[in-house]
Amino acid sequence: MEALSAEILFLLFLAGLAGGFVDSIAGGGGLISVPALLATGMPPVSALATNKAQAMFGSLTAALTYARKGHVNLSDMKLAIAFTFIGAAVGTLLVQVLDANLMMSIIPFMLIATALYFAFGPRVGHVDRHHLMEQTPFYAIFGLGIGFYDGFFGPGTGSLWALAFVAVLGFNMLKATAHTKVVNFTSNFTSFVFFAFAGHVLWLPAAVMALGQLLGARIGANTAMKHGAGIIRPLLVAISLVITTKLIYEDPGNAIHQWVVRLLA
Repeated sequence: MEALSAEILFLLFLAGLAGGFVDSIAGGGGLISVPALLATGMPPVSALATNKAQAMFGSLTAALTYARKGHVNLSDMKLAIAFTFIGAAVGTLLVQVLDANLMMSIIPFMLIATALYFAFGPRVGHVDRHHLMEQTPFYAIFGLGIGFYDGFFGPGTGSLWALAFVAVLGFNMLKATAHTKVVNFTSNFTSFVFFAFAGHVLWLPAAVMALGQLLGARIGANTAMKHGAGIIRPLLVAISLVITTKLIYEDPGNAIHQWVVRLLA
C-alpha cells in the first residue's frame, strides 16, 4: 500500500485514542480501530494484525492502571494468562485455515444474552457475589475458550470476559473489568506475536495508534474507577448491542439477519 500521509496518521492516532478509551471500560475498541485501519486501504489481514499490535498497548496500560489501584492482583492471574495464551495461540493459527462463518453465526446470540444480562439483572455487577466455580477450572475453561475466540475472531471478547467474571466468579463490575484487561492483553499479545512472525503487521500505523491507545486507555481506566458500574454497565450493554448489530448486518446468512429481513419485507 502507499505511504500514509501525516493527516491519515493523525486520524489513526485519534482512532487509537478513542479505541483505547472505550476498550479500557467495556471492550469493543476494535469497532473503532479496525474500520479506521481498513479505511487506509491496507489488506484485511494486515488491518487485523496491526490492530492487535496497537491494541495490546491499550489493554496493558489499562491492566497496569487497575493493578496500581488494587483492583486486580497480577500475581493471581498466572493461570488465567497461561490458559488464555494457549487458547489465543490455537485460535490465531486456526483462523488462517478454517472458516469463521460458524463463529459469526453464534456470537451475536451470545452478545445479545450479555446485553440482556447486564441491562436487566437486578444490581448485577454492583457488588461481589458468591462464585459458582473455583478459579482454576474457571480459567481453564474460559481462558482456553475465550482466548481461542479472540485469536480466531475477536469482536466482543471484552464483553464475554466481563459476563464470565460477573456471572460465574461473582465479581463486581469494576473488578471484572480490571481482570478482563489482563486477559485481553494476553490474547492481543499472543495474536500479535504470530501475526508479526508472519509479516502481517504494518509498524508505522501500529506505532502511531499505540500512542493513542496509551493515552486513551489511561483516561478510560481512571474514568471507570471514578464512576464504577454506573458507566461500565451501560457502556457494556451498548457495545454488546453495537457489535451484535454489526455482525448481523454483515452476515446475510445469520438467522437473526434473515428474521429481520422477513419482518421488514
